[in-house]
Amino acid sequence: MIRLRLVPRAQPSRAMLFVAPLLAIALTLLVGLLVFAWLGQNPLRAFRVFFVDPVSDMSGVSELFLKASPLCLIALGLAIGFRASIWNIGAEGQMYMGGIFATGLAIAFHDRGGAWLLPAMILAGAIGGMLWASITAALRAHFHANEILVSLMLTYVADYVVKYLVFGPWQDPQANNFPITVQFSDNALFPLLAQWGWEAFEGTRLNASVLITLAAIPLAWIFMERSFLGFQLLVSGLAPAAARYAGFAEKRMVWLALLVSGGAAGLAGVSEVAGPIGQLNDRWQPLYGFTAIIVAALGRLNAIGIALASLLMALLYLGGEAVQITLQLPKALSQVFQGLLLMFLLGCDVLVNYRIGRVPAAAL
Repeated sequence: MIRLRLVPRAQPSRAMLFVAPLLAIALTLLVGLLVFAWLGQNPLRAFRVFFVDPVSDMSGVSELFLKASPLCLIALGLAIGFRASIWNIGAEGQMYMGGIFATGLAIAFHDRGGAWLLPAMILAGAIGGMLWASITAALRAHFHANEILVSLMLTYVADYVVKYLVFGPWQDPQANNFPITVQFSDNALFPLLAQWGWEAFEGTRLNASVLITLAAIPLAWIFMERSFLGFQLLVSGLAPAAARYAGFAEKRMVWLALLVSGGAAGLAGVSEVAGPIGQLNDRWQPLYGFTAIIVAALGRLNAIGIALASLLMALLYLGGEAVQITLQLPKALSQVFQGLLLMFLLGCDVLVNYRIGRVPAAAL
């Protein structure tokens, strides 16, 4: 019997670095077909309903962009920290805080806001996300706390802050005790792209918040690939000893990575509450902050790769909704696909640093 083992590579395989995500996607699709068959569905028909039907018209394409936009924005921010081995797992909570800060302005100036209100909400949302991330940054930089645990636990705190506000001081008095705020005024909402003359998106919900993401993609690429700060973050993650020898301040890198990722998550929160939702409510739990971790990994911490990965992940969200309506299958299938994708990606990543070899006959 042939026995195999993992043999460390002298240098990480650049080919596998790019092939691994594609291989993980292929394996996910293959297992997905088996899952549909196990559920008693025609695999090819279910595959079409899950992956093709959701984007078969312009309305579906607009929904794809609408879901991919916050995913991409959050993942871009996370990637900056991940390159420095600073693991912000609490982007979901930072997104909530961005939404809270923006909602506060929308409520305070509900009847007297002007054209300045939406830009102010965007700025407030970014600040909210950064402030929430600064708690993790302070504990990591000055008290050596584990940023994974701190940022994750703060997500649940942020969730309870949302619930406190919508059940309490910010509850719409006309909502018959439903935990929602008032609907935002027109000045507090992102305009639909169709209103700006984009006739292709007439009748869709796609709004101007996607333009923030489109601007963030090249900015993130320039920061990560061409700026000195991006280089410092990369060196701090790959070779901490070399970074210290070169005089790169570790605390500064921690603060920078977490504030940038927190600000990006906060912007995503604004794009949600001032976009398709139009208010704050207790059911706003899109889990984009957690899904964006998979997006960042699948995109290889590269801005262009993240943009493409966010489209794929958004398609999985839409696919889950489509099979629920058309095939009466659980919407949670989208999470099954996300889990499979992450599992296969982690497994394929092993081949970046290891190759498969035979166990020598003498060792048998």
